[in-house]
Amino acid sequence: MAAERALLVAAGGGIGDTLLAGVVARALRTRYEAVDAVVLAAHADVAAHVPAIDRTIVLGQPLPARYAAAVVTWATLRTALVPWLARIPVRAGQARRLYSPLFTHRVVVRSELGDGTTRWPQILLDYARAIGCDADDDRPQFAVRDDERGAARILLRVHDVGGPYYLLHPTRGLSALRSRWPTEGFVALAARLAARDRIPVLVTGSAEDAPIAEAIAAGAGRGVISIAGATTIGAFAALAETARAVVAMDSGPMHVAAAVGAPTVGIFALQSDEPDRWAPNGPRVAVVRPSYPCPPGHRKETCPDFACVRELDGARILAALDGLLGATAER
Repeated sequence: MAAERALLVAAGGGIGDTLLAGVVARALRTRYEAVDAVVLAAHADVAAHVPAIDRTIVLGQPLPARYAAAVVTWATLRTALVPWLARIPVRAGQARRLYSPLFTHRVVVRSELGDGTTRWPQILLDYARAIGCDADDDRPQFAVRDDERGAARILLRVHDVGGPYYLLHPTRGLSALRSRWPTEGFVALAARLAARDRIPVLVTGSAEDAPIAEAIAAGAGRGVISIAGATTIGAFAALAETARAVVAMDSGPMHVAAAVGAPTVGIFALQSDEPDRWAPNGPRVAVVRPSYPCPPGHRKETCPDFACVRELDGARILAALDGLLGATAER
């Protein structure tokens, strides 16, 4: 292996996009001695937990080294300019864009060729393959630190959780839409799960998600506890490691839970969601596919009411959870 460094530019999307891009870093490590990553400031903590990434650089900061090659998985003019301005000789990125001439190796994204089912890590790996790198496993990795496990244990003690518990993550990366994110479906699901299995349900989320999580806990009643805003992403991952299961909307935390090996049920509510592409990718996962008849054109960025979330089919979610836990118990 040559003593050279490669650069991964994954500065865009949500934390799930950054986590999944870690698969590309792992592919680059098959050819290059070390891989650094340029990410958004809000995603630096996630990138720091990806084992294949040596150093995390926030977009806009100077690059700390010279690089033999670069892969840009989330391309905009700004991110495409990063390796070009650094005069990195080998630069892989998206084809068919105005900034594509900035790349030496241009990759057509499979979705532009009509592919709607290939998992996103495989699509990202096409960039690495363009410069002779690949990974034999496309599952993302997230390394939990001991201090984060300690923080998780303290949080459980604070809430008098001494035995099994579920994690419920009811939101997705739509910060501008929190004011109209429905809670009724999750209230019913959490209450049913806590009463049926007689173990606590911990409702997770960021500090901005706290009003949603608290409304769910208040509506669901006994055994349902909001911990939104009380964890870092690493402490969330530590909680996921020891949870009986994680039930989550299609989101970055869903991908983190799957990456640490937690039994993870991913909920895809909108008809425009793509569960084949974005399903949690881990050793113990299940998917709940869309069933609500969303009107054409309703997408997560533009949906006016998220009726599909309000009308969650709790029975199907519980069936997916039971099927997953049953399969896990048989192993």
